[in-house]
Amino acid sequence: MEFAELIKTPRVDNVVLHRPFMPRVEGTLCLTGHHLILSSRQDSNEELWLLHSNIDSIEKRFVGSLGTVIVKCKDLRIIQLDIPGMEECLNIASSIEALSTLDSVTLMYPFFYRPMFEVIEDGWNTFLPEQSFKQIESLTDEWRLSYVNKDFSVCPSYPPVLAVPKSIDDETIRKVATFRHAGRFPVLSYYHKKNGMVMMRSGQPLTGSNGRRCKEDEKLINATLRAGKRGYIIDTRSINVAQQAKARGGGFELEAHYPQWRRIHKTIERSNILQESLIKLVEACNDQSHNMDRWLSKLEASSWLTNIKEILTTACLAAQCIDREGASVLVHGTEGTDSTLQVTSLAQIILDPTSRTIHGFESLVEREWLQAGHPFQQRCSQSAYSNSKPKWEAPVFLLFLDCVWQILRQFPCSFQFNEHFLIFLFEHTYASQFGTFLGNNTFERKKISSWLRALKLLKSLTFVVGNLKTEMLKRGKLKLPQKTVSLWSWVNRPQDMERFLNPLFEANSLVIWPSVSPQSLLLWEGVFLRWNRSSKCLDEAYEEMIHIIEYNKELQSKVNTLRRQLAELETEDVQLETP
Repeated sequence: MEFAELIKTPRVDNVVLHRPFMPRVEGTLCLTGHHLILSSRQDSNEELWLLHSNIDSIEKRFVGSLGTVIVKCKDLRIIQLDIPGMEECLNIASSIEALSTLDSVTLMYPFFYRPMFEVIEDGWNTFLPEQSFKQIESLTDEWRLSYVNKDFSVCPSYPPVLAVPKSIDDETIRKVATFRHAGRFPVLSYYHKKNGMVMMRSGQPLTGSNGRRCKEDEKLINATLRAGKRGYIIDTRSINVAQQAKARGGGFELEAHYPQWRRIHKTIERSNILQESLIKLVEACNDQSHNMDRWLSKLEASSWLTNIKEILTTACLAAQCIDREGASVLVHGTEGTDSTLQVTSLAQIILDPTSRTIHGFESLVEREWLQAGHPFQQRCSQSAYSNSKPKWEAPVFLLFLDCVWQILRQFPCSFQFNEHFLIFLFEHTYASQFGTFLGNNTFERKKISSWLRALKLLKSLTFVVGNLKTEMLKRGKLKLPQKTVSLWSWVNRPQDMERFLNPLFEANSLVIWPSVSPQSLLLWEGVFLRWNRSSKCLDEAYEEMIHIIEYNKELQSKVNTLRRQLAELETEDVQLETP
């Protein structure tokens, strides 16, 4: 398919652009295969470049021959284009709708983007499982890397390399995988070097209504316990939801079969509820009534901050079990790809100071979200403005980032990165020139030789179901590391990383315990209100803060210099006085 087929009118003059808190711009609107571009006629520096993939929905309005297209973006921005001529307006709107809803992943911008910067560090190879495991290997010999999933046959949503207990062989792991949802057997998520306790994650056990048992599964998770110690299983579902899952073949660990483990149920809402929560929150933030009761009522009805509280509470519980109780933890919900990852990654933010650095946080996102199989392609295909009914969409990763921001706000000196870094990641999960967040798991992101052999076989078979063949071919040919640029390749360039550095950062090796009381949790204005009110005053305050910090550093340097000079003079005086 050619993009030109979807562009009915590639260029329109005398278009007026309206954006929040910015002067109106009149210029020429151009549509390309991936961008909506508006260039000012008066000021050549005034341009708008908007990825079609960032467009969530559009609305059309007409007054006489003047048409208006309101573009609602996945980053929650709303812009207005006044287009002269009804036909031109209809053509532009139709083209935008077609270009912003392309089905094929390989037609997205990351496959066409060519970086204007030199790639010094290839982000695709920066956070390999073998590299992450080296630190654990230096601390303990109780774990090993398993390649049982090297061809993705054991668990399609897991990476090819996983950390498992050293005493458990690969054949046992294969049996455990058949007992866990989608083959997601328990794997190492975090090793707490302070006391050697671990956090694992998995999918739900497939106990079913008959109370099915798997002794290999019991053996695997018991292998993580120290002599005389008990562990905790944190189930991110309510007990009722977990009970209902048994009727569908799922379930939870029965105490009779796991006597050394205590099961705790903590309710974190499922994806469809979270998507509705986001939609209601954004609607509340866009309410122009200026009525306090209406605002507070809508904010409460969205349950967004309630969701934040539940997720943070569960993460704090996991961290407390590990650090204060001295117990190992297994976290799972149903699939183990959403709420499970929120809990395990936030617990690491609390426990591990490395995760609070830029590089450490990138490693966390890569390890606990991308490699762990969070379905970014499904979850982030729509945002809060889409007119279609949500199917797989949910702001799971955005909620995680919001929780991180809540902790950062409470501990502003303990994070190397700033709020801009979190907002930057939020934007790129929904629309990006980089390939990092495309696909739903490692299997979909990489070309696997064994699958290519299978694909060649499929080509020669005439009786294969067409849809299955097409889907397998599509998945096997993504080859993101070869065909797209990694987001980390750009972020980790020193000149670009500088904008994400927190000027208040002071390395803190301690565990940080965030408050989860309702009074401590705030609406993340940097995401949800940045297009609704001007940030000029906040930006000016931030610049002044940086100026004060830099000035303080200069004064501190002068003080240190004067102290050295004073010490040298005192030494000389002592030498002169000595006969």
